[in-house]
Amino acid sequence: MARIELKNLRKSFGAFDVIKGIDLEIRSGEFMVFVGPSGCGKSTLLRLIAGLEDITSGDLVFDGERVNNLVPSKRGIAMVFQSYALYPHMKVYDNMAFGLKLAHAGEDEIRKRVLEAAKLLQIDHLLDRLPKQLSGGQRQRVAIGRAIVRDPRVFLFDEPLSNLDAALRVQTRLEIAKLHHAMNNVTMIYVTHDQVEAMTLADRICVLRDGKVEQVGTPAELYESPNSIFVAGFIGSPKMNFLTGAFAGAYGCHTLGIRSEHIAVSEEGAVWSGTVVHAEDLGSDNYLFVDIGATEPVIVRQSGKLTIPYGTKIGLVPSPENLHRFDERGLPVV
Repeated sequence: MARIELKNLRKSFGAFDVIKGIDLEIRSGEFMVFVGPSGCGKSTLLRLIAGLEDITSGDLVFDGERVNNLVPSKRGIAMVFQSYALYPHMKVYDNMAFGLKLAHAGEDEIRKRVLEAAKLLQIDHLLDRLPKQLSGGQRQRVAIGRAIVRDPRVFLFDEPLSNLDAALRVQTRLEIAKLHHAMNNVTMIYVTHDQVEAMTLADRICVLRDGKVEQVGTPAELYESPNSIFVAGFIGSPKMNFLTGAFAGAYGCHTLGIRSEHIAVSEEGAVWSGTVVHAEDLGSDNYLFVDIGATEPVIVRQSGKLTIPYGTKIGLVPSPENLHRFDERGLPVV
């Protein structure tokens, strides 16, 4: 495993700054997830760690060793891309063995490593097939297996599930989680824009915004204690409700935030009242969209099968201990 340190790391393409001075420590054996909106720099940052892009300034350190000028093959990393990048004319076994053959490993060693990785990922029955004979999820597991056999100290995943349908995403996400537990001696860095992937896979999440780190913490820390409106609105699905004007002024802030599960439907003690303008039944949960006169409808999460018809007027009671208050700059009010 490797402890990775990013020290004032910067990357520019000509006059355009993409990574704007990032300081971050990724602990040995940790599963770190980079999230952020499109264009925030998360894939570029991953490529800097991999050595696929040159660092403009700052230091990248693996276990105390500066690796800025170390070629990718010498960094002990393995990368899994969203496009699988399998050789279509090679069978699964040969795809997984290819890197070891280039490194002139012995045939017995290659076979041992390929079989171990294939069993771990439950693809040992697919070793004689061509990529075109596999499903998307199976192809991605082959790509992961090809990385495993190299025995890396760092795994890099660049949105590996984005080409899969919903069911395969869930299945492959589970495989990656199991892989992390089975290979707890490997540091893993994972880029995604998917909330569920970030929240369920990460030991810690690094939220990036415009080439800078906005907040780093466990999924629970980011969800429960966001350090800005940006993080509060980005982490969690559905996103946090935000209220301004008189709604926020009543609580002494510029913007008031509250998550959908922290609002109760009740006429008794109602703080806000409004009209149901939309409802989404997700089976185990029901989301009500309530117009209380704010800029956007407030989303209220109700467990179970509570059905409130369109146009019904209801009262809402926000949980006082779960309110988030932000100032004009979007920072928490202390």
